[in-house]
Amino acid sequence: MGSKYKPIGDYIQLVDERNKGLKVTSLLGLSISKQFIKSVANTIGTDMENYKIIHKNQFACSTMQVRRDKKMPVALYSEDEPSIISQAYPIFEIINTNELLPEYLMMWFTRSEFDREACFHAVGGVRGSLEWEDFCGMKLPIYSLEKQQEIVKKYKVIQNRIALNNQLITKLEETAQAIYKHWFVDFEFPNENGKPYKSNGGEMVFCRELDKEIPVGWEVKALGNISNCLDNKRRPLSKEERDGKKGVYPYYGAMSILDYVDDYLYDGDYLLFSEDGANIIDENGYPAIQFVWGKFWLNNHSHILDGKGLISIQFLFNALLKTNVLNIVTGAAQPKINQQNMNSIQLLIGSDIVHDKFNQLVKPSYRLIKAYKIQDQKLEELKELLLAKMTKVESEKETL
Repeated sequence: MGSKYKPIGDYIQLVDERNKGLKVTSLLGLSISKQFIKSVANTIGTDMENYKIIHKNQFACSTMQVRRDKKMPVALYSEDEPSIISQAYPIFEIINTNELLPEYLMMWFTRSEFDREACFHAVGGVRGSLEWEDFCGMKLPIYSLEKQQEIVKKYKVIQNRIALNNQLITKLEETAQAIYKHWFVDFEFPNENGKPYKSNGGEMVFCRELDKEIPVGWEVKALGNISNCLDNKRRPLSKEERDGKKGVYPYYGAMSILDYVDDYLYDGDYLLFSEDGANIIDENGYPAIQFVWGKFWLNNHSHILDGKGLISIQFLFNALLKTNVLNIVTGAAQPKINQQNMNSIQLLIGSDIVHDKFNQLVKPSYRLIKAYKIQDQKLEELKELLLAKMTKVESEKETL
């Protein structure tokens, strides 16, 4: 390594401040994605005075099970008010922030190469823990404070743009869900005069399946009758097979993108409905679904649906998002929703006119969502490029 590479341990020190007097109540956990999260641990009967206090610009990490998880969880605390965290997590801080910026160090921890090196040093059986001394011995390039500030500034610009895009995506999704609820739950879709249907005397009839009144002409139909299930094209690939097929097309699993491969099975807009796994439903019994598009590969842990006629993917996504499916989950050790049970889900279907107007109203929002997510992908690539450039020991006159 070049002369600018220095051991992490030369720049950090452990901190151990306990929560004496219970002066701090905000309890956090640490995720494998290197973020602080609200703790869901059962703390009944726990001595909270023994928990550690973490302050702004301090780090928390976990050195346990690094080899098993292939990641070292570590996060930079950025809030003004302190929080507490389990005493099992080492907390450390930078000794002199005029030599090393906390944000710069966190960028280094974000790199996949850092996790690979941490995994290499991890010892102790299959799980593999990282010794504190080995962590401190890992090196990073130390530039001048001005260059670190320049690198961090560029990184923050990208991060802030991604955060803004995600806020816009959330707002668009919430708006689409609000429109769905207004039309298909409250029955206030526009009537022939453009006024809310139910509150303006729209005719209602009693529906035995739902045990409530619904608009005249509407009916309950099984998901299998209003959508096309395209599971027959799915094909799982082992990690070894994926390693031999590296490419640009997303490889989806039950919950998210697992990898990228050099070929695709599907091309278009689809709805993915998780088939098996511990998280196929949430605490409310709602299914794990994803709105996906473009060219991609899919394994056999998620069903894939397309709409029929005026029953669009956008409608199905919003309808299923808040549909309780707990009664169709089978299997205790490995929860599962098979294709037959999924197709039996009952959904309320409106008139063709209502569905056509709904599609016209919400489809532009989903086009924007796709555009923002595609932009996020490009921004993530820029982030990776910037992180990769951190390893280049350049002269102080050069810029990243």
